[in-house]
Amino acid sequence: MLALGASCAHADAIPDTVVVTATRTPQRADQLIADTTVIDSDEIARAGAGSVADLLARRRGIEITRNGGPGTNTGVFLRGANSNQVVVLIDGVRIGSSTTGAASWNAIPLSAIDHIEVVYGPLSTLYGADAIGGVVQIFTKKSEGGPHLGAGIGAGTYATKQIDAAIHGASGGEHAVSYTLGAQREASDGFSATRPGSSSYNPDDDGYRRTSANGRLAVRLADGIDAGVQFLKSRLRAQYDYSASSFDARNIQDIDSYAAFLNDRILPNWRSSFQWARSNDKLGSFTSAAALGTSQIDTRQDEATWQNTIGIGDDTLQLLFGHRKETVRSTSGTSTTPSPLNRSRGTNSVAASYGMKRGSHLLDLGARNDHSVYGSKTTGTAGYGYAFNKDLRATASIGTSFRAPTYNELYYPNYGLADNKPEQGRNAEAGLRYDIAGVELQANYYRNRLTNLIVSVNPCPGRTGSCAYNVNHALLEGLTMSAATRFKDIDLRASADLQDPRDETTGKQLARRARRHAAMSAAYTAGPLESGIELQASGQRFDDAANANRLKGYGLLNLYTSWRFTPDWSLLVRLDNAADKRYELARNYGTAGRSLFAALRYGLR
Repeated sequence: MLALGASCAHADAIPDTVVVTATRTPQRADQLIADTTVIDSDEIARAGAGSVADLLARRRGIEITRNGGPGTNTGVFLRGANSNQVVVLIDGVRIGSSTTGAASWNAIPLSAIDHIEVVYGPLSTLYGADAIGGVVQIFTKKSEGGPHLGAGIGAGTYATKQIDAAIHGASGGEHAVSYTLGAQREASDGFSATRPGSSSYNPDDDGYRRTSANGRLAVRLADGIDAGVQFLKSRLRAQYDYSASSFDARNIQDIDSYAAFLNDRILPNWRSSFQWARSNDKLGSFTSAAALGTSQIDTRQDEATWQNTIGIGDDTLQLLFGHRKETVRSTSGTSTTPSPLNRSRGTNSVAASYGMKRGSHLLDLGARNDHSVYGSKTTGTAGYGYAFNKDLRATASIGTSFRAPTYNELYYPNYGLADNKPEQGRNAEAGLRYDIAGVELQANYYRNRLTNLIVSVNPCPGRTGSCAYNVNHALLEGLTMSAATRFKDIDLRASADLQDPRDETTGKQLARRARRHAAMSAAYTAGPLESGIELQASGQRFDDAANANRLKGYGLLNLYTSWRFTPDWSLLVRLDNAADKRYELARNYGTAGRSLFAALRYGLR
C-alpha cells in the first residue's frame, strides 16, 4: 500500500468498510494506519437538500465557512488546514481551481453521491501537491446486478425544490458490462447572502439553481482486465450580494470531470491501473449590466496516472507514475489584453511505497517526487501500527507535505510574485482505538507545522502595495476524539475536537477556525421507521487574520424521520436548525434559519 501520514485504523464505527482513498487501493478500514472517516449512502440520503459541505461539517476534524447560502462560495477546513490545503477527488479525478487552489464545493451535487471518504493528515506522498490537511474523495452512485431504477422528488423552505433520477445495472457473463446514468436538478429562492452592516448588503433573496448529470460504463475485457469511462457535469447559477445596488449579481459555475481507465492483472500478484482524466472548473461572474462587470476564469486539469500494486507475500509494493497539466484562461470585461493568468504548468510525479504486515505489526514507508515550474519537491511518510489485542490498537506516523502556489499567488497583477515557493508541512501524530463492550473509542493527536506560508503582506517587499508572499509559519495542533455505540435500537455517535490552529509568526488564531467544536447524533430504528437527532457546536472564531472581528460560537439542532413504507418507496422529513439559531460562518454573511424539507424516493438511495 502507499505510505500514509496519518493515524488510527478507523472508519467511524464501520470496521468492515472497504476504503480506497487511504492507500489508493481497496483496503479494509480496520487494516489501515490512516485516520479515515466514511460517510455512507444512508447518511447522504438523510441529508435531504443540504450541501456536501454541510454534511462534512457534521464529522470530526472538519469545519466550513460560507459567504451566504448553499450556492455561495464555500470553504472546507480539515484539522485547521485551509481549503486550498485539501485535495478533492470525484471518482479518482482531482477537481478545483488553479487560481484559488480550492474546490468549488457549492457546485457538487449531493444527490449524485454514493459515499464520501475523508482521510486526515498529510498525503502528498499519495496525491502530490496540496494534500497538507488531507484528502476528500467523493464517489458517485453505481451498482452491480440487474437494472435498478432510482428517483426522488423533494421540496422545502425557501422554495427549495429537488428532483433526481438514475438507472444502474450490470450484465453477467464473460464480458460483463456495468453502467450508471443519472441526472439531478435542485433550485432554491434562498435568502439574503449578506446581513445589515455589510458594505454589499442587499435585502433581496439570493437563490441558486444546480443542474447535473453523471455516468459510468465499464466492460470486462478478459479475466482480470476491465476498461471504462466515467463523467460528471454540474452547472450552478447562484446569486450573491456584490454591492448595495439593485443589480442581480450572480455566478455561473461549471465543474466537469471525465476519465477513461484500464485495469489489468499482469501477474497473479501484480495489478496495473492506468487512468487518463480531465476536469474543468469554470467561473463566470456578473456584477453589473455593463460588459465591464463580467469576468471569466477557467481551469482545466489533464492528468495521466499509471499505478502498479505488487504483492510480495503479505507485503505490498506500490509504484506510481503521473503527469498533470494545469491550464488557466481568464478574461475580464471588454479587455482584449491577454491576462497574466493565461498560462499552463505541468507536474511530473513518481512515487514508491512499501507496506508490511507482521502479526500485530503494521509498517508503511513511502516517498514521492513532484517536479514542476515551482521546483522539485520530495515528500515522505512513515507509519507504524500495533495491535495489543483485538480490542486495543495504537498508531504513530510522521509525514511531510506541500502546497503549490496558486496562479493568483504567482501571477495575479499587482499581487502575485513569480518567485513564491511552495508551502511545506511536517506532521507527527499518534492515535489509539479501543473497543470495549460494544463501545468504540478513538483519540488522535496531531502536530502539523507549516513553513513558507503564503499570506497577503503590505507593504510588499521590493514594491508598493500588498502582495502574496512566503513569510509566515503556522502550527496546526490538536486532539480529535470520537465514540460510537449501539444501545438496543439506538445508534449513538459523538466527536469532539480540541485544536490550536495558529499563525506562529503573529501568534494569532487562524481565521474562521474554532479552538473547540463537537458533534453528536442519535438514531432510533423501529422496523421501517428511523428517527434521529443531530447536534453541532462550535466555539468562537475570528473572521480575520488580525483577530479583530470575533464570530460568536453557536449550536445547531437538526431532526429527521425516514419511513420505508415498501421495499422500494421511502419518505424523508428533515428539520434543520430546529431552534432557528442565528449564527455566522463569515462576518456579515447570512445563514439559513429553521428549514423544513420533505422528499419521496423510489428505488436506490
